[in-house]
Amino acid sequence: MADDSKTSNVGGRYAQALFDLADDENKIAAVEADLKSLKAMLADSRDLRTLLASPAFGAEDKGKGLSAVAEKAGFDPLTRKFLGLISANGRASAVPSVITAFQALSAERRGVVSAQVTTAVPLTAAQSTGVAQALRQALGKDPEIETRVDPSILGGIKVQVGSRLFDASLGTKLDSLKFALKRA
Repeated sequence: MADDSKTSNVGGRYAQALFDLADDENKIAAVEADLKSLKAMLADSRDLRTLLASPAFGAEDKGKGLSAVAEKAGFDPLTRKFLGLISANGRASAVPSVITAFQALSAERRGVVSAQVTTAVPLTAAQSTGVAQALRQALGKDPEIETRVDPSILGGIKVQVGSRLFDASLGTKLDSLKFALKRA
């Protein structure tokens, strides 16, 4: 899945259009729940990610695949229509960026900030609470935290809020040290 600025821009425009429609129909929460489910499905299914990203599948195939997923999951009719439209327009590969942008718009509407927290091992309940309190204090807003586990960071934590990234991971620190030693 391309994550260049063109795709992100397209995703942002589609997300804004979907958000406006959902707002008009008082379905922001329902559409957001559907998109959250779809995001989880994308994370869990390599086949679904391949379907959306691969140019080997045409718009019609992508539309059928997304339609089947939406039907099986019981998505709201607005979400189903939207997924059909984005597929028909040949923009199915932008679905992940649409989901991210829609969630950001929804969080902004609710007055919260979205944060993605990545750790090498799952956080305990106490650690999650501590991270939430630290973010609340630093940002001045209630955080909506999405956690990810990525063993490749070795240890520490990465927190991304919008375009800002706080990286206190062991992997990054080791890379910095390796770079410094090469220059010496």
